[in-house]
Amino acid sequence: MPLALLALAVGAFGIGTTEFVMMGLLPDVADDLDISIPTAGHLVSAYALGVVIGAPLLAAATTRMSRRAVLIGLMALFVLGNALSAVAPGEISLLAARFVSGLPHGAFFGVGAVVATGMVAPERKARSVSLMFLGLTVANIVGVPAATAMGQQLGWRATFLGVSAIGVAAIAALVVLIPRENAPAPTAGLRGELAALRSLPVWLALGTTVAGFGALFAAYSYITPMLTDAAGFADTSVTLLLALFGVGATAGNLLGGRLADHSLRGTLFGGLAALVVVLALFPVLMRTPVTAATSVALLGMAAFVTGSPLQLMVMEKATAAPSLASSANQAAFNLANAGGAWIGGLALAAGFGVTSPALAGSALAVLGLGVAGAAWAVDRRAAASAPGRDRVVAGHVPEGVERVRG
Repeated sequence: MPLALLALAVGAFGIGTTEFVMMGLLPDVADDLDISIPTAGHLVSAYALGVVIGAPLLAAATTRMSRRAVLIGLMALFVLGNALSAVAPGEISLLAARFVSGLPHGAFFGVGAVVATGMVAPERKARSVSLMFLGLTVANIVGVPAATAMGQQLGWRATFLGVSAIGVAAIAALVVLIPRENAPAPTAGLRGELAALRSLPVWLALGTTVAGFGALFAAYSYITPMLTDAAGFADTSVTLLLALFGVGATAGNLLGGRLADHSLRGTLFGGLAALVVVLALFPVLMRTPVTAATSVALLGMAAFVTGSPLQLMVMEKATAAPSLASSANQAAFNLANAGGAWIGGLALAAGFGVTSPALAGSALAVLGLGVAGAAWAVDRRAAASAPGRDRVVAGHVPEGVERVRG
């Protein structure tokens, strides 16, 4: 694999760290700014809102720019947002800074996925995307715990300064490792990219992302009460158990990338089916500490097996708009985060039990399978009406050069 993928992984590591570290720092931020923890929780929402808004807008606004330059600019905006977070004097300014920090998130992963697939042979595309996402999953194992510990020892502002430093390192890596010729400016333009998104297969692919990862967040958002109330773990053990989720997610991400290079759709269906089963078994698995810990790792693995296939599926369906579609898929991930947490909360509030969010997640995964099945049926009809026509994975490469088996 090209060394340039390391630069994308470093950027993903910084983004993953700043996205999830706020959960661990909420009490410290609330105490320092003299606000309640629920009010401090709005800082998480502000970041997610930045991702949803920034992903399509920044991707659309930079359609005529070199993708290498876009990645560097996005990481510079990331550094700015985190630096502003570190010096924010109050709640409102910190909310604004967190919003700014979230703006480049989706576009970075979206454009980065296009650059990553453009640097490798057709049979290694999914693996290239999974290696970029590796930075995000490793952030949950190393970056978030380390950044949380830094914030608790040195103050939460030090955490955001540290994340800014990671962003600066990512900029240096992007400048040095990504060759200019490997990241040319796209030719479709904004109108062409927007037109490419007006298709049912693109929206079915995005819908699969929302339902599939909504299933994950329906359960993961309430994993702490499951572990403490159902499995009997102490509060102090939760951080270590969440690291198991990161280990599972990292393994699933790498496995999904390798499998998707052999069968993109088969890996997607298999991952969603595994997610249905794992979540459905949560009420049983949460009865003992050993099976509960195992279930956390299995949840991460099952969910992230689908990460690379979902990213490539969206790019495949919008061949003339890979950057915009790929970035829109990142916005879909964050909609899944918010929607899944909301649905899981409804199950919990209805009094169905502490593990009921997992069952709600299992239902969402079934919905994801249904949407993916509908997308498969649409593809079959399209193939029947145009016999002999192959599927192109990413439209930034001339047709006939890159093909992948479904």
